[in-house]
Amino acid sequence: MPRCETCGNEYERAFKVTMHGRSHTFDSFECAIKALAPVCPHCSCTIIGHGYAAKDGKIFCCEHCARHGDEPPIRQEIPVAIERPESVAG
Repeated sequence: MPRCETCGNEYERAFKVTMHGRSHTFDSFECAIKALAPVCPHCSCTIIGHGYAAKDGKIFCCEHCARHGDEPPIRQEIPVAIERPESVAG
C-alpha cells in the first residue's frame, strides 16, 4: 500500500505528484501542499495557485506581492502535473 511521504500514512487512494522530474506520493492535498508548495517571499503565505515569477526566479503569491520585490512579475507560473492512480483515473 502506498505511504504518504509527509505524514507516513499508508492509504490505498494515495496519489503521485511529479515535480521537477521527481515523483512524490501523498495521501492528501494538504500533505502535498505542505511538502511542495513554495512560500511567498513578501507575505510568507503558502502559494497554492499559479503564483507570479520574477526574473530573479522568486515566486510570489500574487501580482501585488511581486511588485514589492526587486523585479516586476514576468509571468504566471504553471501548476505542477498530478498523476492520478489507475484505480481513480477516469
